[in-house]
Amino acid sequence: MNRSTIFKGLAAALAAAVALVAVGGPAQAQDPLLVETEGGTLRGAASGETRQFLGVPYAAPPVGDLRWAATEPAEPWEGVRDATEPGAACAQVRGGALYGSEDCLFLNVHAPLEDTGDSPVLVFLHGGGLSTGDGAMHDPTRIVERSGAVVVTVNYRLGALGFLAHPDLTDPYAGNFGLADQEAALAWVAANIGAFGGDPGNVTLWGQSAGGRAACALLAAPGAQGLYDKAIVQSAPCGNAVTTRAEAERRGAVHAETLGCREDTEACLREADLADLVALGTDAPPIVRRAAEQPWSPVAGTKALPLQPLTAMRLGLAADVPLLHGGTSDEMRSFVYRAYDGGSGPVTVEGYRDEVADLFGGRAADAIVERYPAQAYSSPSVALATLLTDYGAMIGTCSQVPAFEAARWGAPVYAYEFAEPSPQVINGFPMGAHHSVDLDYLLEVDYGWAEPTPPEGAEKVLADAMIDHWTAFAATGDPGWDRYRDGEALAMSIDGTGMVDVAEGHHCGFWKRYR
Repeated sequence: MNRSTIFKGLAAALAAAVALVAVGGPAQAQDPLLVETEGGTLRGAASGETRQFLGVPYAAPPVGDLRWAATEPAEPWEGVRDATEPGAACAQVRGGALYGSEDCLFLNVHAPLEDTGDSPVLVFLHGGGLSTGDGAMHDPTRIVERSGAVVVTVNYRLGALGFLAHPDLTDPYAGNFGLADQEAALAWVAANIGAFGGDPGNVTLWGQSAGGRAACALLAAPGAQGLYDKAIVQSAPCGNAVTTRAEAERRGAVHAETLGCREDTEACLREADLADLVALGTDAPPIVRRAAEQPWSPVAGTKALPLQPLTAMRLGLAADVPLLHGGTSDEMRSFVYRAYDGGSGPVTVEGYRDEVADLFGGRAADAIVERYPAQAYSSPSVALATLLTDYGAMIGTCSQVPAFEAARWGAPVYAYEFAEPSPQVINGFPMGAHHSVDLDYLLEVDYGWAEPTPPEGAEKVLADAMIDHWTAFAATGDPGWDRYRDGEALAMSIDGTGMVDVAEGHHCGFWKRYR
């Protein structure tokens, strides 16, 4: 019996038990802020027409013997657990220092104050390169209040703790502990979300950026099958490969050596200092040619993820669920700014070809520069960002198209492109519709350096339309625009929304030779 079958069986039994308590128990009938779950009673808080239950443990703390192990169930608690404050973020580096904790497997439930019993459910996986971020940073109150949906945000193990592979790690989820956490969170939702007014039979897996990379992997992961009914992948092309087991274990051996673990590696890694583990991979360059070259990634060729996501889609072995998939029209601008204009210095006209050659090789560079001449753009840096966005093998457009084509044979696919540019021009560099600029239209995101500002005026109109599309998809599997075919996607901006040929607009025919 596999992990998914066990989860689904437990989830069904527990959901029935919890539903009986939720319907018949006096606490829920008298107070909407008291909810019975499989682990015990939670007391949440209310804000406007929304209830929040924060810092809910969905799995056992992955510490001690569980540091390099797949997720285990959380221990039940006695009495009423306060759920008005978020739990600790998973251990990471923020501001150059260790932040968060290994005891971090918490989720947050945001639900309408009025329990209808059949609200669609969205389970959100945050971004951050699989090395930073947490669920509580993302406040979905606007979604809940506008649509009546239930939204769950999830913490999962990050960096080495979530995605380190090594030949001496014996757990079948080695290299994919973060995926194990996400599967456990989905199982918790299946078992418990009915007590919050959500429909456990109508769950949408929703990932953005690195969370979208994880969602692509979960589409192909046997342990996640049956735990969700639809998927939203935002700014994380499912056409991009994840790291292979051989490469992940090679990197893991280097990391173990860095930590001084040369013998009895698993025991040594279990005793390794948390700050040293969290620091692994933090010196990576901001731009790589392919997503799998980033420091942390799900690992294919493993029991947890046997096939690459795109391969599974093409073979009909990925989850056949409706898919909403897309990104922004200028994904790579923020990465290019960080690496060049805000880092080593702007790309120069003289150095432009060399930068392209460093990524693609000298022979390819001539053809690429001919297609994307520096003088055709406001600066060579913008030219580089444009070609990298179109190419998309780190993140961008043309690596989405193979996934659109593969997935649409199993279930409906709805493609989109967020095309509303940011007004930011930093040191003369226009940020455009850069990576993650669309997220603020859907969620209130606390990045830690400024108070979130809700959209106003024309931006609010666009934000409301996006929320309506996303939640219509969550409710029915149809966001309200045409299914994908022949390179077409819905382009969304303040100036207008309509179907466009993103494959042609981003020169995807040209980029096929460089996949």
